[in-house]
Formats: sequence, C-alpha cells, structure tokens
Amino acid sequence: MNTGLSAADLFGLFTHFLVLSLLAVGGAITTVPDMHRYIVAEHRWISDAQFTSSIAIAQAAPGPNVLFVAVLGWNVAGPLGAFATMAGILLPSTVLSLWATRWGSQRRETRGVRAFTTGLTPLTLGLLLATGWVLAEPYLRDASHRWGALGLILISVFVMLRTKLSPMWLVALGAAAGLLGWV
Repeated sequence: MNTGLSAADLFGLFTHFLVLSLLAVGGAITTVPDMHRYIVAEHRWISDAQFTSSIAIAQAAPGPNVLFVAVLGWNVAGPLGAFATMAGILLPSTVLSLWATRWGSQRRETRGVRAFTTGLTPLTLGLLLATGWVLAEPYLRDASHRWGALGLILISVFVMLRTKLSPMWLVALGAAAGLLGWV
C-alpha cells in the first residue's frame, strides 16, 4: 500500500474513477482494464498480483460487486484511496442512473430507447471479455500456472454456454484450483 500519495495524486485517482464511472456499462467490473492501466501500468502504485488479488478478495466477499473498487483504492492509498475510488465510481453513475431511469421509464416504448438498451448487450459483453483477459493474462504468462488457468477458462466458457449451472460453482472450482496450487 502506498500511503505517501500526494493530494494531487488522490485527486487524480478520484477524477480517473469519476470518468470510469460513466464508462461502466454493465457495472464497474467492465472498467477493470483501464483501472489496471492507470493504477498498475502507468503509476505503478501496486503490482499485477496485488491488483488481481484485490479484485479476487472483494469478489469472494459478500456484498455489492463494486466493493473491489474500495479494495483497490485501499491498496493504493489506504482509507483516503478507498474513499477517492468509491466516491469517484459512485457519484456520476448514481446521478446519471437516477435521471436516465426516470427519463427512460417515461419513454420506454420509443424506438430510440429500445434500440439503446438492445445495443448495450454487445458493448457489455466486450467489456467483460476485456476484464477477463486482464485478470487471466498474468496467470497465462506464468508457465507454472498457464495450463491450470487455461483449463479453468475453457471449463468456465463451456459450462456458461452449455448449462444453467450457477456461476458460483465456477468460483468454487477456481478457489479449489487455487488452494491445490493448480492456478
């Protein structure tokens, strides 16, 4: 954890997550690739492993899916980092969602609103695939984890496309594979 961030760095962290909030179609998880670019690649505030672990820990914990943003902020700059990232990711999307929901519900049967909601599906899928790549790539690069990670990816894709099995079973499978040292 980098507790020595300046006020300018904290403000930069806040404003970056403020912008990401407006791009988070399908949830904050879809913006993970850019979070990684900003926090790990550009500023080097935390490592690849810390980034991936932050998301994994938060996703395993009960509660809202967006908690990983607070964990990332905490690992970057402690409580102030958690506040900066959470405020940044929540403020614009909350205000925009409240306004758009009211506006859209009044116009739900119009062609434009129907087209917009239909067009969000491929966008969300693409953003989720990019997130999956950012989270899996460090394990695919590491020869000792490559085959286990690739196996988990292929099993997950097959199960999600061919069955109605809850994704929680795949999370449990990933946890078991990690505990056994396969990934």
